[in-house]
Amino acid sequence: MNDELAATDADIARLDAYIDRLSGALGHADRVFPFRSYLIGTMLPGKRKSIEPMSARLDPENVPRMHQKLQHFIATSPWQDDAVLARVREEVIPRMQDREPIQAWIVDDSGMPKKGKLSVGVAHQYCGQLGKQANCQVAVSLSIANSFASLPVAYQLYMPQAWFEDEHADKRKKCKVPVDIAFRTKPQIALQQISEALEADVPRGVVLADAAYGNNTAFRTGLTALSTQYSLNIQETTTAWPDGEAPLKPPRRRSKRGRKPIRIRRTRRRHPVRVRDLAHALPESAFKRVSWREGTAKPLTSRFAATRVRPASGDTALSAPREYEWLLIEWPKDENAPTKYWLSTMSEATSLVDLVTTSMLRWRIERDYQNLKQELGLGQYEGRSWQGFHHHATVCIAAYGFLLITQGGFSPWSSPRIRFPQPPVPDGFRPRGAPR
Repeated sequence: MNDELAATDADIARLDAYIDRLSGALGHADRVFPFRSYLIGTMLPGKRKSIEPMSARLDPENVPRMHQKLQHFIATSPWQDDAVLARVREEVIPRMQDREPIQAWIVDDSGMPKKGKLSVGVAHQYCGQLGKQANCQVAVSLSIANSFASLPVAYQLYMPQAWFEDEHADKRKKCKVPVDIAFRTKPQIALQQISEALEADVPRGVVLADAAYGNNTAFRTGLTALSTQYSLNIQETTTAWPDGEAPLKPPRRRSKRGRKPIRIRRTRRRHPVRVRDLAHALPESAFKRVSWREGTAKPLTSRFAATRVRPASGDTALSAPREYEWLLIEWPKDENAPTKYWLSTMSEATSLVDLVTTSMLRWRIERDYQNLKQELGLGQYEGRSWQGFHHHATVCIAAYGFLLITQGGFSPWSSPRIRFPQPPVPDGFRPRGAPR
């Protein structure tokens, strides 16, 4: 954890003003006190940011009463997450833009390990935090970012398809999953988040995501339909048509009977190639040394090349080839083969340096999300309900937004954080579930 500075009266007044401006989205004055308490609880020191240990830090002389208030506010109170997150955006985005315009919209999914099987959305699935398949919850998020900071603007739990089978109807009911929630893939959730952000007039940026999204043709097509630029990681086996090549036009109709052929064609001689093969076919001179940001000890630098291609996946179902995009390739000097690939719809006039700098901005949320989990407890909600999961995340994001504002638009983890005062916890207090 970074060093901490004791909160001044001005810091507390700034927090109260921030909460006042957000509280209008809560819908009822009685919700302001538990909202303020919960938000401060996420910022107080302590390894666990679930309701009971936070209650002990906030009101050690009356833990049950504070626990009841926080539990009701998070698990039962019917305030709208979207409304609160919209207020957070209104407060934080101008401070971010004081430093630098928004450059990217970053799609990510974040896994939170769980021991039980009764929490909403829990399943045996890939957990990025552990780097393997495990029992966990996974949330899909959309963050806006510049080189100084990032801010989550949408956050939704991914519900595995098994949860919508008839045999799990009772479990969905116990977790209070809304009846209008149906199965959607992670790319489908992300597309909906992006569409809603566009409708809310969030400052635009290039959409960035890893290969789990970049390899999804429907996701890329959906972004293009939304008139949104992207730069997405893809796997080396992704196929594309090199610059100057294209599939064959639909064949001529040989008779007046039947439907006119409308689909483009491939042949044994004319077919797309894997991006890995495209990279190996480029001359050595195509790869340039590019630095994209300062690292801990020195600038981060590697070799990159960019060439124009037409993505080929699924194009035999189309009547015309896809438009040209950038294929960006990273091939470090000491590697025997390229290590990363991107497809990007950034302008044809975009320089190699700008392609690289923008595509590499995904690093921004990696550290910010790690600290959101570790410092503010984003992944530590211990309830089981759909509403509680999202309410907890919303308050954590609101706390993060306040810290970002106090740092003047810099990431809250880039300098000492404010430490708010708290009463001493009674000796011997151990919250339920704490390790013995």
